[in-house]
Amino acid sequence: MSSTRRILIGLGTGVAVGIFLGERAAVFSVAAEVFVKLLQMTVLPYVTVSIVTSLGSLDHAQARTLGLRAGAVLCGLWAVALVFTFLIPLTFPTMATASFFSTTLLERRAPFDFVGLYIPSNPFNSLANNVVPAVVLFSVILGVALIGVPRKQTLLDVLRVAGDAVSRATRLAVRLTPYGLFAIAASAAGTLNVDQLERLQVYLVAYVGVGLLVSLWVLPGLIAALTPIKVADIFRLTRDALVTAVVAGDLFIVLPVLTEASRTLLERHTPEQRHAASLPDIIVPASFNFPHTGKLLSISFVLFAGWFADAAVSVRDYPWLALTGLLTFFGSLNAAVPFLLDLFRIPADTFQLFLATGVINARIGTLVAAMHTLAVALIGASAISGTLRFDRKALLRYALITAALTLAVVGTTRAVFAGILRPEYTRDKVLAGMHLLHEPVTSVVHRTAPPPAPHDSRPILERVRADGVLRVGYVPDALPFVFVNSRGDLVGFDVELAHRLARELGVRLEFLPLDRADLERQVAAGYCDLVMSGLPVTTVRASRMLFSQPYLDETFALVVRDGDREAFSSWQAIRARPSTTIAVPDVPYYIDKIRQQLPGATLRVVQDAATIFGPDAPVVDAVVMPAERGSAWTLLYPQYAVVVPEPGVVKVPLAYPVCGGDQAFASFLNTWIDLKRKDGTLDRLYAYWVLGRDAAPRPPRWSIIRDVLHWVD
Repeated sequence: MSSTRRILIGLGTGVAVGIFLGERAAVFSVAAEVFVKLLQMTVLPYVTVSIVTSLGSLDHAQARTLGLRAGAVLCGLWAVALVFTFLIPLTFPTMATASFFSTTLLERRAPFDFVGLYIPSNPFNSLANNVVPAVVLFSVILGVALIGVPRKQTLLDVLRVAGDAVSRATRLAVRLTPYGLFAIAASAAGTLNVDQLERLQVYLVAYVGVGLLVSLWVLPGLIAALTPIKVADIFRLTRDALVTAVVAGDLFIVLPVLTEASRTLLERHTPEQRHAASLPDIIVPASFNFPHTGKLLSISFVLFAGWFADAAVSVRDYPWLALTGLLTFFGSLNAAVPFLLDLFRIPADTFQLFLATGVINARIGTLVAAMHTLAVALIGASAISGTLRFDRKALLRYALITAALTLAVVGTTRAVFAGILRPEYTRDKVLAGMHLLHEPVTSVVHRTAPPPAPHDSRPILERVRADGVLRVGYVPDALPFVFVNSRGDLVGFDVELAHRLARELGVRLEFLPLDRADLERQVAAGYCDLVMSGLPVTTVRASRMLFSQPYLDETFALVVRDGDREAFSSWQAIRARPSTTIAVPDVPYYIDKIRQQLPGATLRVVQDAATIFGPDAPVVDAVVMPAERGSAWTLLYPQYAVVVPEPGVVKVPLAYPVCGGDQAFASFLNTWIDLKRKDGTLDRLYAYWVLGRDAAPRPPRWSIIRDVLHWVD
């Protein structure tokens, strides 16, 4: 049985097992991880040995010629590959997305360290820490230096033996491919939800479409535009080799056939330059270890993974991605892709999706690689022999046909996805469906302010215990701390804590609404016992009200429209805007902070966050709002996003105002907050109400064992 058939059987069996077992197939994830590690184990040693050997075996004349002319051709093909790589994200459909607050909003990617990434002061450290670009550059420099060494053949023989040993070790791991892909496919098929599967097909179709375009027209058309060789002649002579490469998924096995085909084509179409036909024998082996177009197209997976995981790579980072990917792909994709995912802060577990899609994409990539090899050989040989032509009409015709086909492939793919992938946005329903995690105590929720209670001079804690009621003031729509869910219940982080406090005191709860504009007077007048509504502590407020110790910190941020995230990513970028109108809550601390950062901005002070969004919202460019509660509002209005402008992260503490300035009750609250912090209550509630963990009940993934056979619950 051929290896291709075994791989396909392993993949198909894994999918079937995943569908049969559902989420129970997650047990295969360990085997999948082991397989991935085995594939990556020999990559960097192989990269080092192969690059040093291939470059060191050249002489000065070969190196100079290849470096100048064939190198220029190779760089040109890389540029073409990168253009089509960055066209692939244009096929991804626009989808309404929003998420709960994530600490990744606060993470700052380290500045791009060109020297540290590419210049290996300690190559062994680079090898140990999987810094692929540095390893590649070290290998290239060592290989070039070896060219002029008089007795280099002895070392080259040793390196070839080492390369053969590493290759044999790699083949041992590759033999496990059917079993490894079985584990990956089983785990993925059993645990991916429908929405994730729909998103995954986006990359498969986009990559295949662009890969076929590049291999069947862009590269052969470029050969025809720059040399006397016609597209039909290329495919007539290489058809069987291209089919073999696709079926086997292996470029190496067809290299001799491609080299021979290149010689034949050059002999037929450039008979006056007989030495040109011998050039592919040098060009093809020398360029084999350099990244080919098929590899560079795989950079698009990093862009897809960012889109898939809602961690999109910014367009301004494309140049760094291109440069880093180019150097990284001198080695194996199995080492390069995880490195790029980590560099651009994309969840590492998406790499398993890369391996799963690779069963199909690797074959298309091999087809592209085979055509890339032909292009390097034919265009490079023509450049070295002086038969390269620059016919304006031919180049213009090629450019027009390429542009039309590219527009058709990208436009059609995006249109199809836009029509098929129209999932209903449900994140707002997730927020509205959240409920108290623990059994609530008996409570009364006043929607409007009740008549004022008679003045009572007793200490708060004494009165609460005597009357059996804890009166908690709340500000409506203080997401995610206080809000009304779809069932009409008052819920949220602080509402949950209020129930916990009342339960531990053994009393009932009474929730009293507060007027934002009159909050300080109500607190001073003893309208309630304390306020639990995500109230930020400011210098002015602390001078007028008695607060408990802070129980949580929020992050100063801006809420902007999705398309404006880049424009508001830094304070410097915001200041560079010709005009900016910002809505800011009527909190002096927030007003002062935004005026310090943006003295030229126009501020609109608002009382209620709910008035900022929706059809009747004022026309503003951004809204000052803590990132934690801003993320909750974007769930209701997904056309908005939260940004924390660089540089600097400003934290704002939240605490509970104590009515009437009761020091004894404030001291009691401080002790209670400290207890809840140490027993993990605050962390658990933060994870649920702010981070949204387990906010939406996840039904078990559909499976045959549970939903058809009913063997398990």
